[in-house]
Formats: sequence, structure tokens, C-alpha cells
Amino acid sequence: MQLRQFVSIRCSRCAAAPSPLTGNAAIRGGLTALAAVFLSAAPAMAKPAPSATPHYLTVGVGAFEVLRSDYTSGEFRLEYRAGEFWWHVAPMIGLMANTDGGFYGYGGFHANIELGYGFRLVPNVAVGLYEEGSSRDLGGPVEFRSGLELNYKLPNEALLGVAFSHMSNASIYEHNPGQESLVVLYSHPLQW
Repeated sequence: MQLRQFVSIRCSRCAAAPSPLTGNAAIRGGLTALAAVFLSAAPAMAKPAPSATPHYLTVGVGAFEVLRSDYTSGEFRLEYRAGEFWWHVAPMIGLMANTDGGFYGYGGFHANIELGYGFRLVPNVAVGLYEEGSSRDLGGPVEFRSGLELNYKLPNEALLGVAFSHMSNASIYEHNPGQESLVVLYSHPLQW
């Protein structure tokens, strides 16, 4: 069946005349409607909305290897967290050091999930390089970290929270003991 015949078929519920949109006119009408839909959505797609979450400089202090008391040491963190850029997800980079000389430099992503009443949940994942110093051997230099934070937004947009994270090599090395950290965090908003 040709397009002209298809478009000119009468409606079975009414005795209306054949559609005036026949042949090329039907194609032009359809393309015009499609173009109108895309053009009306273009401003929303062209540029993402301004970030609802500011960029943060985060500092933390807590315990490295918190679940195994024979390896526990102090932990310090410094992170830069970018404001949201895609569906509440944003990049982060950071450094972690413990009091036994262990060091971890990492990069990854975090998400901000607003819970209401000033609270937010922040799941995060990262990959980086670990130097054990005299702390626990985690199997090799490449380590993956996953964590979950609960933060409270202060009146000046700063965040105060607690984070629990797990770090391991995901069995890419023969030895994979993993370790957990519990850290108190303060995130200061950055004004660019």
C-alpha cells in the first residue's frame, strides 16, 4: 500500500471525507510536528541546569581498619568533590593517609540523595593507588573503594557527616583482605 492510499483511508466510525493530508503534505505535516517537538525540548537539552549542589573541599578524620582492632590506625582524608553534573552524580578526587604510613590517592564518583530536613545520603565509588607503609598489606597497589555517607547541611551550606567505606583490590591480586574505615567529615562549599 502506498503512503497516499494509507493516508486517504476513511475513518470507520465516521463518514468523513478522505484526509486532506495526502502524499507529500502528510510527510511535511509529520516532519513539521516532529521538528516542533524537538525544538521545544532543545532549550532543556542544550545546557544542563546549574548545579543544585556546590563544589566542596572535604576533610575527614577517623579510623582505618576499624573492624580489625589489631590493625586499626588513624585515618585522614582530603577530597575535592565537584557539584552535580549528571543525575545527582559528580566526580571526586582525594587523598587518604593513615598513621601507619599508608597512603591512598583516588578518583571516582559520588551521588547526592536528599533525604529531607537537611540530611543527605552520599554513596560513592573510587579507584586508586595504595602504598601500605607499615599498615596492612591489601594485596597490591590498585585498590577500589566504595562507601556510604550520611551528611547534615549546616546553615552556611557546609556539610557535617559520617562515612563508612570498604577498600579492597576486588580480587585482581591473589591476596585480598580488604579493610573498612569510619570517618567524620566536614565539607566546606567552594565559591568559584
